[in-house]
Amino acid sequence: MPVPKPLPARSVVLSLLLGAHPDDLTAADLVRAGEHVGIAASTVRVALTRAVAAGDLVRDDGRYRLGERLQRRQERQDEAVRDAERSWDGTWEMAVVVVAGRSGPERAALRERLTTHRLAELREGVWTRPANLRRPRGYLEEVVLSTFTAVPDEPSATLAATLWDLNGWARTGHRLLEELASTEDPATRLAAAAGVVRHLASDPLLPAPLLPRDWPAAELRATYAAYQASLRALAAGNAGRS
Repeated sequence: MPVPKPLPARSVVLSLLLGAHPDDLTAADLVRAGEHVGIAASTVRVALTRAVAAGDLVRDDGRYRLGERLQRRQERQDEAVRDAERSWDGTWEMAVVVVAGRSGPERAALRERLTTHRLAELREGVWTRPANLRRPRGYLEEVVLSTFTAVPDEPSATLAATLWDLNGWARTGHRLLEELASTEDPATRLAAAAGVVRHLASDPLLPAPLLPRDWPAAELRATYAAYQASLRALAAGNAGRS
């Protein structure tokens, strides 16, 4: 099994704050956590200064919190916990987008946004997913021609397996769990935890009947939450090893 490469100082700082609830930490907190994973205090402080200059972090009264872009990323991370709770009646939501006339960068940004909302492309301009997520009305108004719900003719499990590589996602999830459990080295554990949260961002959040057996998403979230709790305790000076 390949060993995750330790994160650079900037990624360590951002990972700590992305996983922090509440979402601000002092410089001392971040330095303490950085030293725990083998990064010198001076290097952490330089990373903080550069992250503030780039807009990734905001410094307020000696405390650091995420900038606007990363706050949105944190919200997307949290979606995986709070959105997949609506009961599913077998219907799918569909979004038809206006493709013609968009530039290449506009099309790429549109695809990223739709993917972030856990939709998959059925064909060009037609995106869909099971209607099991709590969505605010008109959440895609700015980018789509219309949205509606439908019931596919083919079995939903077959369609889901066509749109998402579910077995591949599950295999990667189990590998990440093994990586996080197999090392005591703090820097390697942080890198593995960062891999977990990146992987969770691509969880399609499907209804349970459409998922393969031994789907690891819930275990990934619980493992990541426990790791972040121990790391926050360490940053605050309340724990030893994370």
